[in-house]
Amino acid sequence: MTSAVIVGASGGIGRALVERIATSGAFDRIFALSRTGTEGGPGIVTGRIDLADEQSIREAASRVAEDGPVGLAIVASGMLHGPGVSPEKALKAVDPIAMAQLFAVNTIGPALVAKHVVPLLPRTGRSVFAALSARVGSISDNRLGGWYGYRASKAALNQILRTLAIEAARTRPEAIIAGLHPGTVRTGLSNPFRPDADSPDTVAPAEAAANLLTVLNALTIADSGGIFAWDGQPVPP
Repeated sequence: MTSAVIVGASGGIGRALVERIATSGAFDRIFALSRTGTEGGPGIVTGRIDLADEQSIREAASRVAEDGPVGLAIVASGMLHGPGVSPEKALKAVDPIAMAQLFAVNTIGPALVAKHVVPLLPRTGRSVFAALSARVGSISDNRLGGWYGYRASKAALNQILRTLAIEAARTRPEAIIAGLHPGTVRTGLSNPFRPDADSPDTVAPAEAAANLLTVLNALTIADSGGIFAWDGQPVPP
């Protein structure tokens, strides 16, 4: 038995992942980490983490390490919009400060989490490190344009995950590294851009969490470094 780590546990998908994993009983302990904090429960340890602050990531990983190896780690954080940040419709709307924020949360943050958490994965036996990506991060599938910062930050994340998979295979040959596209989930991140709340093109966080865990459970070593949608289909690079 190992522990599970969910980063971004206060968000819609992150919270649902914690609840789903806790119900499964597959892990001794679940570390629910977030910047704003979240409620705990039986077998759930809450803690603070800030993807823009490596020291907080280091401290959180140190606490996790006290409980032994990590069998599953998921970075469920992400940024699409916020104060001063919104998807660009055209190149003229690109703002360097907004783009830097997107990369800090969507790309650099997950890379730093991997830096401190992947060493906690067991050297033998199956383990998984995953991060929420997005289909719009696909370069070959980009047919609409726009959303420069978000697209680029997710594309960069995909490259980091691929590179990490190559490195991790040298010391942890059974570890699986993957990116996940959850689809359009009814959370604050997608709220301004999604169809009607009852649209069949959207799913609730609980359903999204169930889909993503099903995908992760089905992945094999041959899939490591890939990006997969909620239905298990590979997302084009």
